[in-house]
Amino acid sequence: MERSMSMRPPTIRDVADRAGVSKSLVSLVLRGSGQVRPDKREAVLRAVRELGYRPNAAARSLSEQRTRTVGVLLNDLRNPWFVEMLDGLNSLLHDNGLHMLLADSRLNRRSGQDPAGPFLDLRVDGLVVVGTLPDPAALAAVAERLPVVVAGAREPLLPGVDVVANDDEHGARLVTEHLVGLGHRRIAHVAGYGRVGELRRRAFEATLREHGLGDGIVVEPSDMTEEGGYRSTVRLLSRAERPTAVFAVNDIAAVGALSAAEESGLRVPRDLSVVGYDNTSIARLRHVWLTTVDNASHEVGRRAARCLLDRFAGSGTPGGVRLAAPTLEIRGSTAPLGLPG
Repeated sequence: MERSMSMRPPTIRDVADRAGVSKSLVSLVLRGSGQVRPDKREAVLRAVRELGYRPNAAARSLSEQRTRTVGVLLNDLRNPWFVEMLDGLNSLLHDNGLHMLLADSRLNRRSGQDPAGPFLDLRVDGLVVVGTLPDPAALAAVAERLPVVVAGAREPLLPGVDVVANDDEHGARLVTEHLVGLGHRRIAHVAGYGRVGELRRRAFEATLREHGLGDGIVVEPSDMTEEGGYRSTVRLLSRAERPTAVFAVNDIAAVGALSAAEESGLRVPRDLSVVGYDNTSIARLRHVWLTTVDNASHEVGRRAARCLLDRFAGSGTPGGVRLAAPTLEIRGSTAPLGLPG
């Protein structure tokens, strides 16, 4: 009997007895209340450490009517762009006592499951959707039940749903102006899908027209993966008048473009300039050293967290679009047209 008692986890009563205080005072300390004398606070925290006490999250959720969890639904967990965005998101959520639960919507789609269903079953306090979902309108029902923020995408636009992203049109303009400024005239675009893909493609085309290059616009669709970028670039490089520069919709597709160039016997950037988008860790690898657009992913994550926290605090404002300013990171995959070998 004594063994079973000694093996049980410590309770809040055990902490109170060890610290010589009441259970209610222990609760105040654990909630971070400032209404506790420093010596009492230290006594409680010391008892917590000595006993190895951990608060009962389930019981606290019942009493507070909150789970202190935030669901994060990723379009594709394999995309390295999400890493820095999640870091920005998690840093602010953690500072406010919230924990992330991650899910990959790609896997849910394969099994035919509702991507947001598990989060609703777990009763998360809110949901952050990261990236462009194939069926963004499906979030409408979820948004009626809990706060939803979309990060790194431009859809869906729903009542009470905040959208936080980078300015895709401005970023695509930066890329196109850079390549035109290097003397390139046959510039092709490996395009993406969804609203983000559309905005980047439209800005690319508009910028070329402004420079009198509208007749030579070439766009190849892709699924925004490395394989998709590779296949699209293979098609581009097989054209009678192959492009001298390729602007890929994201860094992963740009890596595929680099592979296609190498297989075709072309050297980057001497024979072909390549630009990506997102400034992921892949772009910063020394043997890749990709010119790309920094889309302020960490800042997008923090802004998304702030929007969610404001919703928790009772913000009743209509949903809106908040854009972070992108910048161009010029590295070693672009060069002036006709660069000597």
